[in-house]
Amino acid sequence: MDANSLTAEFTLASPAYNVFGEDVKLALSIVYETADRIHLKITDPSITRFEVPTSIFPHPSASRSASSRTMNIQFTYTASSFSFTILHSNSKQVLLTTKGHSLIFEPQYLRLKTDLPKNPNVYGLGEHTNPFRLPESNTTVTLWSRDAYGIPTGSNLYGNHPVYYEHRSSGTHGVFLLNANGMDIKLTQDEAKNSNAALEYNVIGGVLDFYFLAGSTTDPEALPKQYAQIVGLPAEYPYWSFGFQQCRFGYKDYVDVAGVISSYAEAQIPLEVMWTDIDYMDRRRIFTTEPDYFPILRVRKIVDYLNGHDQKYILMTDPAVAYVPSGYPAYDHGKELNIYLKSANGSDEMGVVWPGVTVFPDWFHPNVTQYWNTEFKNFYSPETGIDIDGAWIDMNEPANFCAWPCTDPFAAAIEQDMPPARTNPPPAPDVPIFTNTSASAHRKRDLIDPPYKINNAAGSLSNKTASTNSVHYNNLTEYDTHNLYGTMMSFATHTAMLARRPSKRPFIITRSTFAGAGSQVGKWLGDNLSLWEHYRFSVAGMLGFASVYQVPMVGSDICGFGGNTTETLCARWATLGAFYPFMRNMSHNSDTSNSQEFYRWPTVAEAAKNAIDIRYRLLDYIYTAFHQAHTDGTPVLHPVFFKYSKDPATFGLEHQFFFGDSILVSPVTEENSTSVTFYIPKDRFYDFKMLAPVDGQGSAVTLDNVSFTEIPLHIKSGVVLPLREKSQMTTTLLRKTDFELVVAPTRDGKASGSLYIDDGESIEQPKTTEVEFAYQNGKLDVKGKFGYETGVKVARVRFAGVDKAPKSVKVDGRAVGAKEWSYDSKMKVLDVQVGVEFKKNFSVQFS
Repeated sequence: MDANSLTAEFTLASPAYNVFGEDVKLALSIVYETADRIHLKITDPSITRFEVPTSIFPHPSASRSASSRTMNIQFTYTASSFSFTILHSNSKQVLLTTKGHSLIFEPQYLRLKTDLPKNPNVYGLGEHTNPFRLPESNTTVTLWSRDAYGIPTGSNLYGNHPVYYEHRSSGTHGVFLLNANGMDIKLTQDEAKNSNAALEYNVIGGVLDFYFLAGSTTDPEALPKQYAQIVGLPAEYPYWSFGFQQCRFGYKDYVDVAGVISSYAEAQIPLEVMWTDIDYMDRRRIFTTEPDYFPILRVRKIVDYLNGHDQKYILMTDPAVAYVPSGYPAYDHGKELNIYLKSANGSDEMGVVWPGVTVFPDWFHPNVTQYWNTEFKNFYSPETGIDIDGAWIDMNEPANFCAWPCTDPFAAAIEQDMPPARTNPPPAPDVPIFTNTSASAHRKRDLIDPPYKINNAAGSLSNKTASTNSVHYNNLTEYDTHNLYGTMMSFATHTAMLARRPSKRPFIITRSTFAGAGSQVGKWLGDNLSLWEHYRFSVAGMLGFASVYQVPMVGSDICGFGGNTTETLCARWATLGAFYPFMRNMSHNSDTSNSQEFYRWPTVAEAAKNAIDIRYRLLDYIYTAFHQAHTDGTPVLHPVFFKYSKDPATFGLEHQFFFGDSILVSPVTEENSTSVTFYIPKDRFYDFKMLAPVDGQGSAVTLDNVSFTEIPLHIKSGVVLPLREKSQMTTTLLRKTDFELVVAPTRDGKASGSLYIDDGESIEQPKTTEVEFAYQNGKLDVKGKFGYETGVKVARVRFAGVDKAPKSVKVDGRAVGAKEWSYDSKMKVLDVQVGVEFKKNFSVQFS
């Protein structure tokens, strides 16, 4: 042991537990990595067990100055009947302890249990559809990736993020278990005995590799920053990716897609990105187009049309490759490079997915980058293929329609009619389509039916996915690596997109994620349904990824993917979806189902226009938040308790959140209701639309007559907001639109803010504009570095909370005339026409 580390070995307690196998001797290592982070690892020193490879999850480096004497958290232990405790250095408050709970470490079962306070505030441990604040009684969170249509409540879903934040009035801390094996994490509390709660890990492999994060006693937002130092800072995205996007599983042909693009233009609803699902593929085979329904020349014409109107195009790419032994280049190329996942007998692992019988790329194989890069380069070629602007990857759990045991995938494909036949081909191509507008190192293990059964909703671990005894390159088994498959595909796709466009930021949306995925890709919350329940859940799901897991480019399918939406549900969802970082309307429609593009109903069209107008005016504000997240891990969305950490009423708030740092979003959550009750903390806020002050009393308020085309929004006081003066039909036009600044001061008259502007797409930025806003005593100072030419002005500044009309108003010390400013005594808003070129420091002052 020294000042910043400790190592030890332990002998077995007598008698051994041997609950699900033979107990083993243990080795322990402790490293004080930073003042706020302890790294603890418990392993079996006698053999090599699977650990998440550093090639996938690079381990953070330790600070040379960190030591046990300077830590904000401390590790203590008892040697006899080993237990350990993590506690705050100053308060000595226990954050985690195994005292009183036996540690179990067996070949296929690891258990670690800790006590928690009564009624704890625990967040994270996703992906799931539990409430954002996890219920403390009888909650089991299972981490095992699966294709989870309908995102059933209380079941394992697509991704795996074994991290939780625990918040107390005395502070917020975090615990991350770096383990990719299947696991159940249980929260329990015996209400009858009025006891403390407990959290228990039950893991079916790997090692116990923990990171303990001190967080902060005063600022919960310090914790996600500390977590980002482990999993990686979030990716930075192109400006256009924040625009509104449209997709559907079920567009019949290229004419259908073109019609949607034209209809959005006719309805005057901004459409930034058009997506196409697997419908475009020939027999649903990746890297192909259907020659009659989506002939490549017509799809290229769609791309040309979109690009000519400053819009973008994205296509779906699945991992499964159709098993076609000859004549299908994507399969042939993979076979030549030998990059397919292997069955236990050494043959290529087969399953059934959309194209029928398939094989699966092995993302561990050294040739897989060459394979994936080449397929992307050839099929998505600007010269001869389809020049996509972003990538959409799905089914990467990996999904498999063949139930376990999949002994005859060919029969299963025939039984399921995969791929299905097409009918009703489109008109001839000359018809216009646009209107004028390692296994041997382990003890013997049962990889198919392990002794401890996690609560996998699909049943067997191998059911509807790749077999857990299938083998990756270097003899890694799917049993150990299953939960990494989606993220490894995501990273390979990120590399492939960079190979296509080396200088531009990739935009990739994926379904299956593991910790660290947010450093390269974004995420949509899977195959939800057109239900009010899923509309409400979308807030908790989004907060989990954006404020806990460090995957901030996240959103739900607006109006619901499966089932029929209604006009009122879709209208409400359009207004809420405008405050998802990733805003996409996506549905799964058959010929008998409702289409749900926003222009289909008058109410939804109006709601979408209103919401997108606000979103686009705020686009630079959220773009700045994403840049800050990329810089230091600051969340882009905030649960209300992040801002009001001492107010217990905020700890369990489920449907309100802060968009960026300062916009409080409080959606209507009940079907067909025009009333909403929500919580306003004890602080000053401002109505977003009128800028009238609202002094919160730390209580619930009710708004009546909230139309289906509006959503309640409030500005948290103390901020200067940079907004575009008006919305536009595309983000290209938006970037040419003047700014307005909104000053929303605290009760003592202070406010601040920032703005980051660059070219919106390049990875390397030779010139940027970075501006700071500071307001007090009736004076706004705008100062910064104006390296990137914005080409626009600050047209006006609106000051909220001004108690009386000023006697004089000055811009850069120059008195402005009465025609250049106005005062609304009812709303207490001073509006000053500024007209300053946004390329220099300036000030606006009134008295």
